Amino acid sequence: MGFKTPDMPPVDPAKFESMPVMERMRMLAVHWTEYGFGGPKQMHMLYLIKTVLFVVGGWLVVGLTTPGLSLTDLGAWWGELIVYQKLMVWTVLWEITGHAASWGPLAFKFGPMIGGWRYWARPGTLRLPPYPGKVPGTAGDRRSAFDVGLYLLIVANLLFLLLSPGVQNAAAYTDVGLLPGWALLSYVALLLIMGLRDRVVFLASRPEQYAVCLLAFGVLASHVDMVLVAKIAMVVIWLGAGVSKFGHHFSLVVQAMMSNTPWLRSKRFKRSLYRNVPTDLRPSKMALGWAHLGGTVVELCLPLVLLFSTNATITWLAIAGMVLFHLFIYSTFPLAVPLEWNVFFIFVVPFLFGGFFAGNGYSVVDFSSAWILAAALILCLTGPILGNLRPEWVSFLISMRQYAGNWASATMAFRMNDAEDKLDTGLVKSMKTQRQQLLSLYGSDVAEIFLQKCVAFRSMHSHGRMHLSLLQRHLDKLENYRLREGEVVCTVLVGWQFGDGHLFDERTIAAVQQRCGFEPGEFVMAWTESQPIHKKTVRYMVVDAALGVVERGYYDVRDAVAEQPWIPNGPVPHQVTWRLPGYEPAGDFVHPAPRPADSARPARHRDPASGTVGS
Repeated sequence: MGFKTPDMPPVDPAKFESMPVMERMRMLAVHWTEYGFGGPKQMHMLYLIKTVLFVVGGWLVVGLTTPGLSLTDLGAWWGELIVYQKLMVWTVLWEITGHAASWGPLAFKFGPMIGGWRYWARPGTLRLPPYPGKVPGTAGDRRSAFDVGLYLLIVANLLFLLLSPGVQNAAAYTDVGLLPGWALLSYVALLLIMGLRDRVVFLASRPEQYAVCLLAFGVLASHVDMVLVAKIAMVVIWLGAGVSKFGHHFSLVVQAMMSNTPWLRSKRFKRSLYRNVPTDLRPSKMALGWAHLGGTVVELCLPLVLLFSTNATITWLAIAGMVLFHLFIYSTFPLAVPLEWNVFFIFVVPFLFGGFFAGNGYSVVDFSSAWILAAALILCLTGPILGNLRPEWVSFLISMRQYAGNWASATMAFRMNDAEDKLDTGLVKSMKTQRQQLLSLYGSDVAEIFLQKCVAFRSMHSHGRMHLSLLQRHLDKLENYRLREGEVVCTVLVGWQFGDGHLFDERTIAAVQQRCGFEPGEFVMAWTESQPIHKKTVRYMVVDAALGVVERGYYDVRDAVAEQPWIPNGPVPHQVTWRLPGYEPAGDFVHPAPRPADSARPARHRDPASGTVGS
């Protein structure tokens, strides 16, 4: 891999699309094991520069806009809660404008490199309300002038908070003061309204990371209570992520993530993460160790130490461990690139748990009221608990399942009659499809290799293997289509993506169909839900843009994990529970039965297009 040149798989780009699709998937998956995505290193340098701008910008914002704090005397910032408040608002501003996660080439934005505000401040773009038929005033899928004004008002609210000096309210404990509570509450209120109008902007603000803390800063009258709510919120984030790593998914994630780490040059180590490259890409014991000792155990144990320890030495050892943990995540440049979030946590861990040490009156027993503790636990735990039990109801972000390999996902197929180009002609947006973006950089053939490598990356996870299995059954021939990873397309449709397949479910595809008018069989999507924490099965659906949902069913996760990314043994076994009347899959693959030991009871589904109930 060069600084300016990508590392390409061993194939003549001009002959790539003449290969059978599954041979392409095998070649690309094997290439990923040693080279990851293979993009030029100048991409990573771009993110390092952006991180420097983020850090310097935060320093200037706090130092220049907060009377009582010197720009150069950083030691005086220690123990001033307003520093934490402002840097949190600064991070939220980067997120909600699209400059943090889901930015740039590693999030498949090549030109322009930002979606975010370019979409959400533009009338006519897609809007995705979560409950359009249930909450008055939220129906429709077109962004209006009201939505644009609401978004700009949220941004203005955040800017006001950044520029505000500290005020002497009931919770202020030093002369520097704290941010005005009313402005924090107005931000939370505006964000909730936006969440009912458009879940994309709501999730892009990363409410599961920051909203509870900002709400606490706005309503509580004691800075001790504020600090303790912030501690609980952070610990729940870590514990939720740790719990989400139980099961079969996370080892697959660690393989793909570490193979894609730019500074990790040892091919021998990368191959050790797999059982036997190139024939068996299932996780090795090495991958299991890195996943659950270096990941799950750390996220479950060290946060509890931080929350309950009153021993300074033990606390600072745990702080050092979590700082190194987030520094490692940053260094891997995970896809969707949540780098600013990790940088913020690297700062917050010592500032919050060291600067407001539990042994100095900031432990969980120091709440001024048990009701505040109870409210904090309810606010922080409801999303993760409900989202793990009923993932179809809650975003995987709100469920605290960040990058654990268990999220709603999809692979899309566009017929090779330029069907994909309809997205550019039919939708109001500020970014062309990635194929068109990459054409000017690398040409058609190389562009196609990179786009299909994303599909191979998805097939290295359990759900991607199910997507390919379903597409084999529902397409007349895979070679007649160009396959696209769902998140790659999502970032074009709505300007942002972060692993949540709910943002490109059947409702989004229906909105796209209204504008683009695909013919039957031109645009087909295989979509899978997250795995509930108490079940071994996962629900799936197949969507034809012109027909709507055409099939629903479920499969056993263990069957998907046991396969190779290129599914050499044919489609992963699955059970069909409903099919659109009159519809028959176009593929010639026989429907494989699920494992005999499967005792899962098929759920009954009511399809929104037909109203038919099946079981």
